[in-house]
Amino acid sequence: MEKIIIAGDFVPQNRISALIETGNFSDVFSDIVPITSESDYNIINLEAPIVSGEGIPIIKNGPNLKTNALAIDALKWAGFNCVTLANNHFYDYGEKGVRDTLTACRERCIDYVGAGLNLAEASQTLYKEIHGKTFGIINCCEHEYSIATENSGGSNPINPIQQYHAISEAKKHADHVIVICHGGIEYFQYPTSRMIEWYRFFIDVGADAVINHHQHCYSGYEIYKGKPIFYGLGNLCFDRSDKRNSSWNKGYLVELIFEGDQISYNLIPYIQCGEKPEIRRINPQIFSACINSINEIIREEKRLASVFDDFVRSKDFEYDMIFLPYNCKILKKLYRYNILPNFFTKYKLSRVRDLLSCESHNDKFKLYIMQLYNKQYFR
Repeated sequence: MEKIIIAGDFVPQNRISALIETGNFSDVFSDIVPITSESDYNIINLEAPIVSGEGIPIIKNGPNLKTNALAIDALKWAGFNCVTLANNHFYDYGEKGVRDTLTACRERCIDYVGAGLNLAEASQTLYKEIHGKTFGIINCCEHEYSIATENSGGSNPINPIQQYHAISEAKKHADHVIVICHGGIEYFQYPTSRMIEWYRFFIDVGADAVINHHQHCYSGYEIYKGKPIFYGLGNLCFDRSDKRNSSWNKGYLVELIFEGDQISYNLIPYIQCGEKPEIRRINPQIFSACINSINEIIREEKRLASVFDDFVRSKDFEYDMIFLPYNCKILKKLYRYNILPNFFTKYKLSRVRDLLSCESHNDKFKLYIMQLYNKQYFR
C-alpha cells in the first residue's frame, strides 16, 4: 500500500513569513505533521517563486509574489517531499525567479515538477518509486503569466493534447499516473464545464487521479470511472489580513491510497491563517456536509451552469470598466483624432491579454459577453 498526500497553495507572507524567518516552523505546521509523517510521499504547490535579493517584478494584472529559500526549509520540516511549480505566479520575477527557485530546490534536495528553464524542461513528468511501485506525476497550469516557451523559463501549460501524450508516455513507465492542475476561477467554489470535460478526459486516457488547486477556496470532487477528480483543494497556507473567517481560510489535504489496482482517498480538512497564523485540522464530519452540497451541484449540469451564470453576473462590473470607456460614434471619433486619451495602459492591456489567454478567465469572459448581448438586445 502506498500513501500520497497532495496539498494546495503555499505562499509564505505576512505572519507566516515572520514565523518562517525565525525558524518557528512548528507554529505553522505542527497539526499536519502527523499526517505527512504517516504518508510515503507529500506534494504541495509552491505558489511564490524563490528570489534571492530584490528581483524585478514582471508587468501583470494582480500581485507579484515571492519568497526566499527558507520556505523550502519549512516545507521539508513539515514533511513535504515535492513542490509543484506550474502556477500563475511562478514567473512573477521573470527568469531570475525561475532560476533561483530551481536552484533552491536542487540544493535542498526537494523534488519539483511542472517548471523549468524552457518548455521542454517544464513539461517533463516526474517519476518516483515508492515501495517498488513507480508513480508518474504530471503538473500543468492554465495560461496566465508564467508559461514557459522554447527559449524562456516558466511553467508547463495545460493543453489536453499535450497532456494526452504525457499521460500516454507516463503509462509506459509508471504503475500509476497522477495529474496535478492549477486552474479555475478565483473565489468560485465550483469547476467550469470545461474543467470537468478536460479532467475527465485525463482519466479517459489513463490518469489514475486528477487534482486541482488555484481558486483560493475549496471545491468539490467526483469519482469518474472509478478514479477520483478533485476540483479544488483551497489554500494550504496563505496569510492575508483582509481574509479572515471566509472560504479563503478553509481547505483540505487529499490522501491518495494505492493498493494494487485499487485507489481510495481521504479528505483532511483544516482552517488556515485565521485568527492565528497556523494550519489547524477541523472536524471532518462538519466539513463533509459542506463539500457534499457542492458535489451535488457538480453532478447536475444544469444547476452548475446556473450557479456559474449567477457568479458571472455578480462580477460584470469588472469587465464594464475595461471595455466601456467610449461607446458612441462621437467619443470614438474624438479618440481617433487624439482628442481623448488612450485608456489602454500596459496594465490594462495585460488584463485584456489575461482574459483572452487564460482558460478560466476566458470561460467567465465569454459568458459575460453573452449575458451582456442578451441584456442589450433581448430585453
